[in-house]
Amino acid sequence: MKKTTVKVTVILLVLVVIAVGVYAFLTDRAKTAAGEAALTPVQKVLCRDLSIDYPGTPREVIRYYTEIEKCFYSDSTTDEELEQLGLQARGLYDAEFLAHNGSEEDYLIQLKTDVEQFARDKRVITGVSVASSVNVDVFEEDGFEFARVNCDYSVMDGGVPKSVSKVYLLRKDENRLWKIYGWENADQVMIED
Repeated sequence: MKKTTVKVTVILLVLVVIAVGVYAFLTDRAKTAAGEAALTPVQKVLCRDLSIDYPGTPREVIRYYTEIEKCFYSDSTTDEELEQLGLQARGLYDAEFLAHNGSEEDYLIQLKTDVEQFARDKRVITGVSVASSVNVDVFEEDGFEFARVNCDYSVMDGGVPKSVSKVYLLRKDENRLWKIYGWENADQVMIED
């Protein structure tokens, strides 16, 4: 009986060692695959499904929009990615703003032209700072709820650092989502009290 018990113990021990080895191999392989699957900034932006995960506040809408903008003007963005980014940006726009910008095709042509001009001018967005949530100006006008959000961009313009400030205007739509209604450079905005 002792021989049988020793054999069974040895066989079980060998099986446990094999199981641990297989587990370690598969775990290491999964970690390697996960490391290789790191998403690019463009892929991260495009992974967001706005029908499920729409930004909840005016500030969050602008933060997400500036992530899209940084991808627009990145050297590594392909034409196909630029089109997908443009469509994602349009998902953040108010219906009136969309109508003002023309058809989807017209918008994408204009976007591509703007991106090409940005590159020709050797401009690069180096940083973006969206106003804190306490600095978001929410107000009502003509039966609609609006919000103003200030945003500062750091830009290298032909090798010269510059700062550009924009004021985004958002309007709450019928689904209670904050949509971009438009924007202007901060020095051109006149706010009436």
